Amino acid sequence: MKFEEEIKQRKFRSAQQKATLNLLFTSNWLSNKHKDFFKEYGLTPQQYNVLRILRGQFPNSISTSDIKNRMLDKHSDTSRIVDRLTLKGWVTKKECPSDRRLVDVIISKDGLDLLSRMDEATNQLDETIGLTEDEATELSKLLDKIRG
Repeated sequence: MKFEEEIKQRKFRSAQQKATLNLLFTSNWLSNKHKDFFKEYGLTPQQYNVLRILRGQFPNSISTSDIKNRMLDKHSDTSRIVDRLTLKGWVTKKECPSDRRLVDVIISKDGLDLLSRMDEATNQLDETIGLTEDEATELSKLLDKIRG
């Protein structure tokens, strides 16, 4: 369905306003799709993001402050997310030897196994945007341009 039909508005101040509102609307639509998907695995999108970061870092550990810097949602409470993932057995944490205020985190075997089980389904989730490879590449370029 077209954006104008979804929000029942036909006139916009400018093409830029329409694009901005459409981007926000689509972002929320996609965010809700991700929340529903990850709920099936007992995860939030932020928890999945942390696990994905840790898998990319594996077999090395990473500090919670470095995790926060890499997160998609910069307002996430990384420490609380790591604590919840630790309780589920998907990560382990230890005091950082170089700075006792920091915690080093590493993904566990169970965390790696969970992500492996999810890989095919997350690939399908990525494809729900309904774009070809070329269109997705162009969209990424445009989004990068927006952020300048």
